[in-house]
Amino acid sequence: MKNQKFIVKIWAFISLLSGTLWLGAYLVRMILSYQLFDIDMNLASYLNESDLKEILITIVPAINITFVLYIVFIISFSLFLIFSKIKLKENGWLFIIAMIVYLTLPFEAFLMIIDYKIILALNFSEVINSNYAISLIKERFIKLNGFPIIIFLSYCAVIYFLLFKPFTKVKKDEN
Repeated sequence: MKNQKFIVKIWAFISLLSGTLWLGAYLVRMILSYQLFDIDMNLASYLNESDLKEILITIVPAINITFVLYIVFIISFSLFLIFSKIKLKENGWLFIIAMIVYLTLPFEAFLMIIDYKIILALNFSEVINSNYAISLIKERFIKLNGFPIIIFLSYCAVIYFLLFKPFTKVKKDEN
């Protein structure tokens, strides 16, 4: 990173910042969303209709943040890879990070379609239909089952690769 242009460093910073904030918001969202349901994916017994609207209004910022920050993260990470002079062949850690990001992208994009419906239902409607929003949240869990947990753990591995940079090919001076 020392020999990179300023714009590449900016894209790296934006990518790192948006990815970190997205991962934290993703964890908060998972914790809040899983609390709404019991093991059988039925609405928790302690919730009633009047509580649901307030709970959904509480979850809205986490949904919005994860939606926007993931888009910012993907764009900034892609621009970083395009404009940087870092060779993936010599930097295995960056190759693994890129593989994690781009292999999980289609699945996360599929979940973002459901998130978009949730955002429309909760942010842009005059009357919040809590049953519809809950059904969308449940659909998000059912469609890809354990994927949100897998993606979270994969991105935790990204933190390890960023910190320790394993699989870096060291150039030997042959003189």
